Amino acid sequence: MPLSLAQMRRNYTLGGLHEEQAPDDPLLLFGQWLEQARETESAPVEANSMHLATVDSQGRPHGRVLLLKGVSAEGFTFFGNYQSAKGLELAANPQAAMTFFWPALERQVRIEGPVARLADELSDAYFDSRPLASRLGAWASPQSRPLADRDELQALLAQTIRRFVEEPLRRPAHWGGYCLQPERLEFWQGRADRLHDRLDYRRQGGQWRRQRLAP
Repeated sequence: MPLSLAQMRRNYTLGGLHEEQAPDDPLLLFGQWLEQARETESAPVEANSMHLATVDSQGRPHGRVLLLKGVSAEGFTFFGNYQSAKGLELAANPQAAMTFFWPALERQVRIEGPVARLADELSDAYFDSRPLASRLGAWASPQSRPLADRDELQALLAQTIRRFVEEPLRRPAHWGGYCLQPERLEFWQGRADRLHDRLDYRRQGGQWRRQRLAP
């Protein structure tokens, strides 16, 4: 018989995370872990996939999986429709949390902080770099809105394709980028017997403060 959910468990034994291995700047550690994930994770896992959590105007949390598209000293960049559910939630409450999970490395990173829209020129540049089908989809899809059926979406796409036969295909005003400016990062490394390593970084007075958390 298959195991019940309560019986499903895995012992994590690949490595550990010690203070002496962790730089003072958590963005450096994130970059190292992301690069190792790119080299280690196999299809269909994408190393830059993340869970993004937002909260709506009534305090209800919502989550979805997105792709990270940039990381710098300013923060973590992703893109989407400003009129979508997540776009409206971020407009009402510009705070969010990201979670990355890399099972092959037995690692997780949690990131929290305020979110702001990217400058138009940065959103324009990324939009222009996307494949043609993705750019058309950004115009065609009324993201998060109800549809009668799949045929309605296909009709919207066909209409969009006809429109841009003669018009230049520029970024729509309702679509663009966001940057989460991190105030907290927590690095989790799986360890045996559920005694996991957790190093928590928090920005205080312009400096990063690091502490170990109990698993």
